[in-house]
Amino acid sequence: MSLGVVWFGNDLRTADQAMLWHASQEVDQLICIVCDTALPSHSSFNSIAKPSQARQKFQRQGLNDLSRSLQELGQTLFVSSVSALNTLTVLLNELPITHVYRNIHPGWYEQFALNELKKSFSDVQFQLFSGLQLFSSSQIARFNSVYPDTFSKFRKHMERLEVSPPAPEINRLPAIAPFVLPNISPWKVTQEQEAPLFNGGELAALTQLSDYFATPLPSTYKETRNAFDGWENSTKFSAWLAQGSISPKQIKACLDVYERDHGANDSTYWIFFELLWRDYFHGYGLHYGRQLFARQGIRGQGAQGSFYPERFKKWCQGNTPYPIVNACMRQLNQTGYMSNRGRQLAASCLIYDLGIDWRYGAAYFESQLLDFDVASNWGNWQYIAGVGADPRGGRHFNLDKQARTYDPEQRFIQTWRGNDFDQNLDSVDAADWPISPTS
Repeated sequence: MSLGVVWFGNDLRTADQAMLWHASQEVDQLICIVCDTALPSHSSFNSIAKPSQARQKFQRQGLNDLSRSLQELGQTLFVSSVSALNTLTVLLNELPITHVYRNIHPGWYEQFALNELKKSFSDVQFQLFSGLQLFSSSQIARFNSVYPDTFSKFRKHMERLEVSPPAPEINRLPAIAPFVLPNISPWKVTQEQEAPLFNGGELAALTQLSDYFATPLPSTYKETRNAFDGWENSTKFSAWLAQGSISPKQIKACLDVYERDHGANDSTYWIFFELLWRDYFHGYGLHYGRQLFARQGIRGQGAQGSFYPERFKKWCQGNTPYPIVNACMRQLNQTGYMSNRGRQLAASCLIYDLGIDWRYGAAYFESQLLDFDVASNWGNWQYIAGVGADPRGGRHFNLDKQARTYDPEQRFIQTWRGNDFDQNLDSVDAADWPISPTS
């Protein structure tokens, strides 16, 4: 009798889930498990990157939805309170497991854990899938030895390739394998209060997908995507993509239908374009590993900035001399969301105007963003800092000009009280010199 383990991570869904479909065809009994612990991808920043209450709530909502969906398919979601590496090591040692099903994850720790398990349990079949990406690992294989150092090189090749359709629908999963092991228990569905913007889980994700493509909004996406606020100005898919409660292939399939029925234009292409960016950073994370968190990035040079605790705290709180950045940070802290344009400006401010090491900003975004994706977040911060994939060597924005261009009437700034800030960026001593962080 064959026994399989489906190892969930940032893929909390049952639709377009190739690993579940293969498990339904190949094993007699099954264990579905997720490890509910923070992952030590960058231990020196863990205290800053600790998920906010909003992020934790969003995750619980996703787990609730996945648990209900698995129950409908005859399965149970188990959760471990310890690390994935320890959890899977115990499972594989204690139970006669023949198959492990897993989606490829771009995070360094996730890859480390997977590789350690494959080395230790060579008799187990590890079946790996590309459920987090638009393209399969085989389609990106040509980049395995030399990964493109710019997105343009990646895009020019990948956009010509065909995207495979979503995985077949699953009607039933193999029987639950009975077991009792420490630190592993069935997920208990919790009652979570509805959030004003984003509710986690597959149902909410599919609802947004259906609602968005039922409108003409995709045809104007490129013109509205830079807006700082407004639900309809962007797709808002990113939080569910990061959670994995929806897949890039599901979005692309709906986009294809929309273009067939309503016509394609620059805006509909731009939705695909941004899915390509996401795939690029996932491959980037897989290729560069721990360099994703290195001060000098993938280039090994050019990093700037230090750490000024007072400045960093004011940046986090939205209490800097830059009203547009303050508004963006306060929006982030209250909602868990920030527009793409806002993220670029906030990052530029921290790095170039406040002189702070970019990694502190990346870690804070990790703690607050509902759509945190390890590769996209840290890769984009490297890009702005000039130590990553930007051929221009960094992006220092003129914050006043950006505010005039994208918030000319200051509605966004006024909504989030961006003009309400401490006039003094730094505390000063008696000689009017900024106090050193080490004083």
